[in-house]
Amino acid sequence: MTAIARREGRAVHERRVRRVDVRWVVGAAWLLAAAAESTGRGSFLNHDQLIHGGLPRPVALVVFLVAWQVMVAAMMLPSALPLIRLFERASVAQPRARAARVAFVASYILVWTAFGGAAFLFDTVVHATVDASPWLLAHGSAIAGAALIVAGVFQFSPLKEACLRQCRNPGAFLLRYYRRGVGRAFGTGLWHGIFCLGCCWALMLVAFALGMANLVWMAALTLIMTLEKRSSHGVLLARVAGVWLVLVGAVVAMQAF
Repeated sequence: MTAIARREGRAVHERRVRRVDVRWVVGAAWLLAAAAESTGRGSFLNHDQLIHGGLPRPVALVVFLVAWQVMVAAMMLPSALPLIRLFERASVAQPRARAARVAFVASYILVWTAFGGAAFLFDTVVHATVDASPWLLAHGSAIAGAALIVAGVFQFSPLKEACLRQCRNPGAFLLRYYRRGVGRAFGTGLWHGIFCLGCCWALMLVAFALGMANLVWMAALTLIMTLEKRSSHGVLLARVAGVWLVLVGAVVAMQAF
C-alpha cells in the first residue's frame, strides 16, 4: 500500500469516526430529554420555572443554557449533519483538520446559544410585564397563542425562504464560505449558524416555550426543521407547518377569551 493510499484510508476512517460521534451526540441529547420528561425534571428546567424558582438570575440563566445545549444538539444537529459531513471531507487535508472541525461546530452552537440566552432574557421582561398586568396574568394563553401565530406567519416570510435556500445547499454554501484554517473554519460555522438561525428561529422559539417537558412537540419540530432543509419539498412543508402553527395558535389564543 502506498503512502498516499494509507493517508486516504486514515482520512476515510477519521471521517467515519466523526460521523458516529455526531450521531452519538444527537442520540445522547434525545436520551437526556426523554429522561427529563419521564422523571418530571423537564419542567424544572423550563424558563418559567427558572425565572420564578427563586434562583439568582445569572444562575438561572446558566442552568437554562445547559438545558438549551441539549435541545440544540437534539433538534438542530440532525438538520445540520449534511453540511457537517461535507465540511469534514473538505477539511481533512488541511493542517489541524480536527481543530478546524471543532471550531466549525462550536461556532454554529455559539449562535444558537446566544439566541437561547437572548430569548431567556427577553422572557424575563415578558414575565415582568405579565406580572404587572392583571389582564395578562388572567389570560396567559393569549401570549402562548400569539407566539405560535408569529412562528406560523414567519414560515411564509422571504427571510425564511432565503435562509432555507442557503441551508438546503451545503455544497454551494461551502463553495462560497469555506476557507482553510481554524479561525476561518470558525467563521464558516458562524455564517452557517446565522443562516440556520434565520431559517429556524421561530420554530426554536416554540421549542423554547415548551422546554424539554414535551417530547412530542420536540420531535415534531425537529422533523419539520430537518425535512425543510433536506427534502425537495422543503418550501411546501414550511408553509404547511406555518398553517398548522397559525391554526393551533389561534385555538390556544381563543382560550383566553
